[in-house]
Amino acid sequence: MLALAIFVATLALVLIQPRGLGIGWSAMGGAALAWATGVVNLADVATVWGIVWDATFTFVALILISLILDGAGCFAWAALHIARLAGGRTRVLFVYVVLLGALIAAIFANDGAALLLTPIVVAILARLGLAGPTALAFIIATGFIADTASLPLTISNLVNIVTANYFGIGFDRYALIMAPVALVSIAATLGVLIVFFARDLPNRYTTDALAEPAAAIVDRQVFYLAGPLLVVLLAALFGLAAYDVPFSIVIGSVAGLLLLVAARVGQARERPRIALKPVVANAPWPIVWFSLGMYIVVYGLGQAGLTAHAAGVLAWLAGQGHFIATVGTGFVVAATAAVMNNMPATLVASLAIDQVPVDALTRELMIHASIIGNDLGPKFTPIGSLATLLWLHVLAGKGHAIGWGQYMKIGLILTPPVLLAALVALWAWLPVANRLAGG
Repeated sequence: MLALAIFVATLALVLIQPRGLGIGWSAMGGAALAWATGVVNLADVATVWGIVWDATFTFVALILISLILDGAGCFAWAALHIARLAGGRTRVLFVYVVLLGALIAAIFANDGAALLLTPIVVAILARLGLAGPTALAFIIATGFIADTASLPLTISNLVNIVTANYFGIGFDRYALIMAPVALVSIAATLGVLIVFFARDLPNRYTTDALAEPAAAIVDRQVFYLAGPLLVVLLAALFGLAAYDVPFSIVIGSVAGLLLLVAARVGQARERPRIALKPVVANAPWPIVWFSLGMYIVVYGLGQAGLTAHAAGVLAWLAGQGHFIATVGTGFVVAATAAVMNNMPATLVASLAIDQVPVDALTRELMIHASIIGNDLGPKFTPIGSLATLLWLHVLAGKGHAIGWGQYMKIGLILTPPVLLAALVALWAWLPVANRLAGG
C-alpha cells in the first residue's frame, strides 16, 4: 500500500503541478521518498537508470533538433506549402495537415509534432478565416495524429525507445514490424477524423491572406541542411542497428552539429539568425529527472505486486491464442496508460511481459501490442501523456481552450477503432515480417 500511495501522490503532483512545481522535482521527490521508506534501494535506481537513460537523452536531442528546425522556419514553410497546395479545398487541406503531422511525428516524435505544428496550424487557420468548429477539427486532428502516427520508428515516441531498448529490438527490426502497422494506424486515423468532423469542414477557403512559403524561412543554412541531415540520420540509425550504438549518441551528434551550424561556429562574419538561448532553454531537460524519478516510483510499485498482477492478466490473454493475446494486450495497456499515464505504464507493461512464459511469436506480438497501447492509449484521457496536457495548455493560451470533458468525448469515440485497426494489422503482419526476415 505504501508503494501505491507514493505513486498516486507523485502522479498527482506531476499532473497538477501546484504553484508551478516542475515535473522533474515532483518525480524525484517521489523517488527520494520511495528510497527513504525502503520501497526501492540503490540497486533498483541503477536498474531503472540503465533502462531509461538512452531513451530520455534521445528524446531531448530529438526535441532540440525540432526546435532548431522550427526556429529556422521549416515547419511553417511546410504548412504554408500545403495550405496553397490544397487549392482552397478545406477537406483536402485537412488531409494534408494530418499527413504532415504524421510525417513530423515519425521523425521528430509525437511531442514535437503536437507542440510545434499546432501553433503553426492555428496561425494559418486564423489567416484563412477558419474558426469555430472548423478550427477545432484541425486542432484536434493535429494533436490526435501526433500520437497515432508515432509508431513507425523507434524514435517516433519516447515509450517506443524504452520498450525497444528493454527487449533489445534493433532499429531496423522495429521498423520492419511497425512501419506497415503505422500506415494502417494513419489511414484509420484519417478515416475516423473525416467521418467525425465531416460537418465541420466547409467546402472552400481563400488563400489570398497567406504569406508566401519562402517568407517563413528564417535561417536558410539550417533550412537547406535539414533534409540531407535527416536522411543521414535515418541512414545512420539503420546502418548502426547491428552494432547496438545508443540512439542518444547518434541523434545527439546530429543535434550538436545542427546547433553549431545555427550558431554560425567558424563563420565569424555571420551572426546566428535563430535565437538559440531560448531553444536550448526550452528543450525538455526536466524530462531527464522526470523519467528517472517516475520510473523509480513505478519500479517500486511493480515490486510491491503490480508487475506480478499485470503478468497474470497478460498470461491469461496469451493462453487465448495469438489474436486475443495481441488485441487484449494492446487494449489492457492502453487503458492502463490512459489512467496511469503512458510513461509508467510502459515500464509496468515491459516488466510484466518479461515475466510471462510464452512462445517467441506470442511474446513478440505482446511486446509490440504494448507499444501500440502506450502510443494510442493516451488519447483516451488528457492525463494519458504529459504532451497532451502541455498541448492543451498551449491551446488555452492561444484562445482555443478544450475542456477535459470535451476532450474525452472526442478521444473515447475516435481512439478505439484506430487502436483496434493497428492491433489487427500487427497480428496479421508480424508473421509475414518474420518470414521476410528469415526468422
